[in-house]
Amino acid sequence: MLNEKVQNSISTDQLYKEYDWYQHTFPPIVQESCDEFFDNNFKLELIGISKNINCLMDNESCFVTKIRINQEYDMYFRLTDKALDIILNKVLGQSKNKFNINKISELEAKVITSFNDFMFEHLKNALSESDPTQLKRNNFDLIHLTFLIKEVEEYNKKAGKVIITLPLSLLKPELITSNGAKFSDDSFPTSETYVNVLIGKTKFSLYDLKNLETDDVVVFENSNLENITLSINGETIPVHLNPNMDILITETENGGDNMADTHKNIWDSIEVEMSAEFDAVKITLGELKDIEEGLVVDLTSLYDNNVTLKVEGKSIASGSLVIVNDRYGVKINNVIADGGGSVQPRKTNENRQEESEEEQQQNEVEQNTQNEEEHFDNENSEEEFDYSDFELEDENI
Repeated sequence: MLNEKVQNSISTDQLYKEYDWYQHTFPPIVQESCDEFFDNNFKLELIGISKNINCLMDNESCFVTKIRINQEYDMYFRLTDKALDIILNKVLGQSKNKFNINKISELEAKVITSFNDFMFEHLKNALSESDPTQLKRNNFDLIHLTFLIKEVEEYNKKAGKVIITLPLSLLKPELITSNGAKFSDDSFPTSETYVNVLIGKTKFSLYDLKNLETDDVVVFENSNLENITLSINGETIPVHLNPNMDILITETENGGDNMADTHKNIWDSIEVEMSAEFDAVKITLGELKDIEEGLVVDLTSLYDNNVTLKVEGKSIASGSLVIVNDRYGVKINNVIADGGGSVQPRKTNENRQEESEEEQQQNEVEQNTQNEEEHFDNENSEEEFDYSDFELEDENI
């Protein structure tokens, strides 16, 4: 019976229901007492309630004041060193030395103790008479109210904690009770949420990865034209879809021909796993609920959506979805450099035909110069690819 009472006294669900009562009862009292004592210089805000003091302290040093309520119960006030620094600098003037709670002076201690006594006189009026049937004087019958304290001036961003510990036996918190369902089941099917659409994965060598260019095509060997995976909140749902054959390209059009077949060192030959996924798309909760194994889902709009290539969760490139033979692939439009900007797509022959002959000649000269510089840079910087960006498993080496 005792264990059941203890278990009930530390129920987190109960605290959720009681929070509103604590929020309306104690912050006004604490703020009013602080305004009266310190002449409206500080603002206090309740940021949490807890029955576990350890989760509030974060290894912070505190000035603790214990005040006897009656023969059975006490009230505790804990002010962190940051809270003390804020209060004392405002009340006694800015100190030349950095505040040290272990060297607090008698005057400073008297100011803080007097403030705690003043708050106690205000707070005790909100306490009830003790109930002899409740647990007393143990770790489970205390409630800790955590307040942030800071100066009222907006330019001062410093904040400290004031933690007030009260005995539960002297509190009669009111619980929020449900008045019934606010929404009917018909309210949700048309509501929309975002899901990630996963296309597939493939192994990719580091050499090919660092030489990835626009117009290259990456084919995902484990992809299936009639199957994709939806991902929402870490859960994956396999679904069927009708492939759009309008995005089919022949294998000879694969832009990956420029990728070298030979690797220059052992690091270049290491393979990493590359995945492809669409930008998050909207789907109604009704459609999500109706997804079943074997069901064909109409996701036609996906084909016009952007696809991102990722390695180790990092975005490497983006492009458009294509079909190569019986597999999905991605035609690269942007190569993301160093996780930041992107390499712009190359101009096509069709673009060049629109330029004047003089502009073409000028562009060809500039292009040749740029190619020579890039070739020189590649020869000198090829070993500078940062392999440390990726974590490699033993099986990849």
